[in-house]
Amino acid sequence: MVDIKFAYWVPNVSGGLVVSKIPQNTDWTYDYNAWLAQTAEEVGFDYALAQARFIASYGAEYQLEALATVAALAPVTRKITLIAAVHPGLWHPGVVAKIGSTIDVISNGRFALNIVSGWFKGEFTIYGEPWLDHDERYRRSEEFIRVLKGLWTEDEFHFKGDFYRINGGWVKPRPVNDRPHPEIFQGGNSKAARQMAGRVSDWYFMNGNTIEGVREQIEEVSALARQSGRQVKFGLNAFILVRDTEKEAHEVLREIIAKADREAVEGFGEAVKQAGAATSEKVGMWANSNFEDLVQYNDGFRSGLIGTKEQVAEKIQQFHAAGVDLILGGFLHYSDDLPAFGREVIPLVRELPSRRSVVEELALV
Repeated sequence: MVDIKFAYWVPNVSGGLVVSKIPQNTDWTYDYNAWLAQTAEEVGFDYALAQARFIASYGAEYQLEALATVAALAPVTRKITLIAAVHPGLWHPGVVAKIGSTIDVISNGRFALNIVSGWFKGEFTIYGEPWLDHDERYRRSEEFIRVLKGLWTEDEFHFKGDFYRINGGWVKPRPVNDRPHPEIFQGGNSKAARQMAGRVSDWYFMNGNTIEGVREQIEEVSALARQSGRQVKFGLNAFILVRDTEKEAHEVLREIIAKADREAVEGFGEAVKQAGAATSEKVGMWANSNFEDLVQYNDGFRSGLIGTKEQVAEKIQQFHAAGVDLILGGFLHYSDDLPAFGREVIPLVRELPSRRSVVEELALV
């Protein structure tokens, strides 16, 4: 069977998952997100990822902070793993280690982190924090992760880096998640991001992409991880549109793009332009994204999970064969589309045979 995990973007910021004026049946409030998380775990989702925003961007005028959000969702859920996104530079790793351990204990081992190196300059400068060059942001993130791991696993942790100093620190209680610590996710498409993932991260999130584009990233990051004696798992962002017919699904997609909030999309495009252009190789997040791609701000349309439930299930099977271990889904009408996906598509995926060969499995190890 196709043994792939499913996550969803927690809509803890206003504006939904597309930068469009099309009506979206969703909400950013806590009560709504508590209901959604309970529903998601009932219908088969494994993870929920809370976004990290501090000021308005791409129309996200209101934002619930990610760590506080997952802490609040922990007592009202039972099974789902709650991922909080955090920005090194806006947080100190020692503080995050303590908060994360607390949430992990409260949730009985269901806490994880997504380390966001930063693409939105304004979120740093409004607080008077320095905006580092692209590769320096990833160096800081790598130190951040090394500090997290040390504080979570060692009785007396010492660290002397370029960004952080830890002088005999520890965290008690430790996380109950002993694998050997809560899972650490990261994104990024640049060389610096891929190298960092190979050295320190447990999961590598990819923006939406074709199967060929996904396979290229997986092969490179897996090879980098092997150089460090490690293995990395892979998550793929996808905007999911399942309708009764393929025609209907693509009509909805066309409507989303036709009603795009052009000013917000173009503003987002300007904010992230340097994410790829600032790297020496000119390859990074959104480096090749066009206007339509940016309407879903993590290139979710590119993954092509748009069509009937059977078509979407088969496309997920193909991504799994290419090495994808997790689908991170966003939805137009969360209230309707997320439960329907869990009830109608996830079981279909589980019934499909795995096309990931033994040779491919070994290549990823």
